[in-house]
Amino acid sequence: MTDAEKKLLQAQHRLEEAQARDRVKERKMRTRRLIQEGAVLEKVLPEVRTIELSELEGYLSQKLGNQT
Repeated sequence: MTDAEKKLLQAQHRLEEAQARDRVKERKMRTRRLIQEGAVLEKVLPEVRTIELSELEGYLSQKLGNQT
């Protein structure tokens, strides 16, 4: 393996590592956003705490008048 090939391989690995870090960062940001949105939902509609997750979408659709 030549020196140029080694450098190219290293650059590819650095790029892959950077992309992996970005994916983790994006996933953590999404998780944080979902948690915050859930907290707001529970604050505005405290009754959703007792509703099963499988029934939540229907409940919200009914509550909001089937707005999509």
